[in-house]
Amino acid sequence: MKVLGFGDNIVDRFVDRGVDYPGGNSVNVAVYARRLGVEAAYLGVFGDDDLGRFLGESIAAEGVAVDRCVVRTGESGVSHLRVDDGERVFLGWNGGGVTVREPLVLDEDLLRYVGGFDLVHSSVYSRSEAELPKLAVLGALVSFDLSSEEEHRAAAYLDQVCPHADLVLLSCSHLSEPATAELLAETVRRGARLALGTRGVEGAIAHDGQVTVAGSALLVDGPIVDTMGCGDAFLAGFAVSLLRDGWTVAARPDRGMLERALLGGARAAYEQCFVEGAFGHGRPTSVTSM
Repeated sequence: MKVLGFGDNIVDRFVDRGVDYPGGNSVNVAVYARRLGVEAAYLGVFGDDDLGRFLGESIAAEGVAVDRCVVRTGESGVSHLRVDDGERVFLGWNGGGVTVREPLVLDEDLLRYVGGFDLVHSSVYSRSEAELPKLAVLGALVSFDLSSEEEHRAAAYLDQVCPHADLVLLSCSHLSEPATAELLAETVRRGARLALGTRGVEGAIAHDGQVTVAGSALLVDGPIVDTMGCGDAFLAGFAVSLLRDGWTVAARPDRGMLERALLGGARAAYEQCFVEGAFGHGRPTSVTSM
């Protein structure tokens, strides 16, 4: 099994710790899949600055292939955060730098490369929407993180993404269970084959238009390092479980597969609560406040 993260990378700068960590939704999913024993790669754009080198080296150190990535002239993306009582608080970002400003366009050579993966994952932070129709015809499964922002719940945006996605993830911790169920149903009505809503300590719900399955969270009994990457870890655990159970474009997951995948996601998210940053590799930064 092979998983590809396609799109965003970023440096998460924790101003309260004075530490920079590598991250990014697409990067994180690839790293977490690799940690779960799956072959993984990342495909995206790095800035040509020191932070870009830091990102590339940190991802490669996790055993995730980065050899098809591109380096462009410009700054790397940086987000500023702090942790309050174990919960991360976003303070702002620079727009994602050159990674978002000049994203990869999949030419024939890159499409042949991408076609060798079982699952390709991207996100709202990647500016990859225009590439999704290309991915959808390769035979690989496509997952897409729709995050939590309202702009990415608009009908026009869902219509751009959902018809090309085998799995969409939505962060729904701010929604009630009925509201979450309705949002998942809406994404499926608009073309997604499977929708996953994560609800923090309330667990998660999976829906495919025919079957709805709810799973419980595994609660941490003790101090949490921080919650950075927990949603990405849940998605990786969920998707890797489905892949191991035989999920393909032609093979729809059944209830048992979804139940096992929800447990796999919960376990991965639980373990992530004890990790600094998205996947470690922190290094000191001179920036300590914002």
